[in-house]
Amino acid sequence: MPGSSERLEIPLDDGAALAGEFFPAAGETPSPGVVVLHESFGLNDDIRRISDRFAASGYAALAPDLYSHGTRLVCLSRVLTDMVSGRVSREIADIHAARRALADRAEVDSERIAVAGFCQGGGFALVAATKPGFSAAAVNYGMVPSDRSQLDGVCPVVGSYGSRDRIAGRAMAERLERHLGALGVPHDVKTYEHAGHSFFSKVDGWQGWLARFPTPMAVGYESDAAEDGWRRMLAFFAEHVR
Repeated sequence: MPGSSERLEIPLDDGAALAGEFFPAAGETPSPGVVVLHESFGLNDDIRRISDRFAASGYAALAPDLYSHGTRLVCLSRVLTDMVSGRVSREIADIHAARRALADRAEVDSERIAVAGFCQGGGFALVAATKPGFSAAAVNYGMVPSDRSQLDGVCPVVGSYGSRDRIAGRAMAERLERHLGALGVPHDVKTYEHAGHSFFSKVDGWQGWLARFPTPMAVGYESDAAEDGWRRMLAFFAEHVR
């Protein structure tokens, strides 16, 4: 059964606040932590399921709602536009505000915090990981900058992609592998042959219907890839975060 979570507000530098949900870690405290970044669908039950699995694995998880910095419709449009344009400084600042909120909790070890992102959140996680504060980053089918210098300072990265995804699949994985290799950053990047985009995600309702609509990204859950991806993420975090 899923564990309990706590709804909270994450203070921001401009006086506003992000909504978020905190999932306490199973086991001893202070525990390591992980900031969990949602897909374009937002902070939904699937991201709660993923956050809860991190918590059950011993990582206190904080999932911020990146669409809650201002009026939701305006914020959603701005985040999606920023993601496409590459101008993501506001989102990265919000992610690091979430990291600070997680680090400030007594039950969390502030020196052992990772970031894990999925789809849109994967791209944000990669860029956020270039700023101090994260011990490791999990980048799941996230976009990768073509300019290697944009990844200067990045922490160790574990990445997972699906080969059936023609937008953020093998080409992005190979670019990430090249960048991290050239930068000398510890990494584990893998492409899954039978998976498409969002292969970690189990969504239902209108989001599930939309996810099943045919696209070049071949969106959909793939159990073998997801379970191996979880194994690799947790093993990588055990090495670089714990």
